[in-house]
Amino acid sequence: MSKEMVIDSIQTNISCIDQVINKIIKGDSIDVLKSFEDNCIDVIFADPPYFMQSTDKVLQRADGTGEFRGCDDDWDKYKDYAEYDAFCMSWLRECKRILKKNGSIWVIGSFQNIYRIGYIMQNMGFWILNDIVWSKTNPTPNMSGTRFCNAHETLLWCSKYKNSKFTFNYKTMKTLNGGKQDKSVWTLGICQGSERLKDGNGNKLHSTQKPEDLLSKIILSSTKPNDIILDPFFGTGTTGAIAKKYGRRFVGIERDDNYIAGAEKRIKQQQEHLDMFSNLDFEVKPPRISMSSLISLNKLYIGQELLDKAGNVIGVLTDNGYVNDGEESLSIHKSSAKVLKLSNNNGWNFFYISRDGKLVSINDLRYETAKEKHND
Repeated sequence: MSKEMVIDSIQTNISCIDQVINKIIKGDSIDVLKSFEDNCIDVIFADPPYFMQSTDKVLQRADGTGEFRGCDDDWDKYKDYAEYDAFCMSWLRECKRILKKNGSIWVIGSFQNIYRIGYIMQNMGFWILNDIVWSKTNPTPNMSGTRFCNAHETLLWCSKYKNSKFTFNYKTMKTLNGGKQDKSVWTLGICQGSERLKDGNGNKLHSTQKPEDLLSKIILSSTKPNDIILDPFFGTGTTGAIAKKYGRRFVGIERDDNYIAGAEKRIKQQQEHLDMFSNLDFEVKPPRISMSSLISLNKLYIGQELLDKAGNVIGVLTDNGYVNDGEESLSIHKSSAKVLKLSNNNGWNFFYISRDGKLVSINDLRYETAKEKHND
């Protein structure tokens, strides 16, 4: 492991969050969290131990065609619920302290633990925004054949306070969802194939590695460029890799050397992929530039023909930025509503002009003007 990305909490005095940006801190999660300053993190993604209460027994597949071992790692073992609850209260208390007032936290779990964690979080004053169901397209079968196949996990998305002004990139998620409002059920596959990190023997490096598609939805929906995302149970670094991909910053905490080595290599290989979604272009409101302003800036001219998207002439532009259709002069909104036989309509998305033989939306002229002003 290199000192470039990985730092040892025992040998480092963390007095400022800037010291650990885009770093993996080797150490115990609770101890490291206690060293952070108050109100310094924008978003937290926590994938804590689930306390799955697995035994050392090797499970047989229901059809008898092989063996399967679930999550039986030492880090998932606790004496009883009291010990597990005390652990969760400790790390959640620190997460609440270091989260900014308008920050949010995501915690993932399954039926073994998510109800206990939700109870603790509500008692601490976190405000639940959504419980997201991650519906798995390729879940692990129930090996004993005695229960329904457990085909989902639950994410609790919470703000620090009830009145926090948390980030939610609604328009981005709607666009990614084909123009429809995104829902609280996410259908995604589990981590497998080339995405799954392996050890030197070809076995899974981490038994509960989360898929990149899951972290992509979390990061694109609830963070802004350059936000600091903390993962207190960093594992093999999915959070760090996707944060880097979309132009966010991360802080990871992990104590296992093998996980850290895998995460470090993975993050170094991750390339940035900045586009209109990661940059939140869809969240920006249209520039407040009027039709009259476009005329004064010579983007439009009086008497110019205004067209619909099919190229049909609707009317000509008047000196006050209205549309004259030969019968009356109306605003772009009332004029477009008249054509569409509606009570109202957004004229910016209706009218076009012809420029160099091509149709150009008048709405695009606003963005064009705003960009020119920004560059001046």
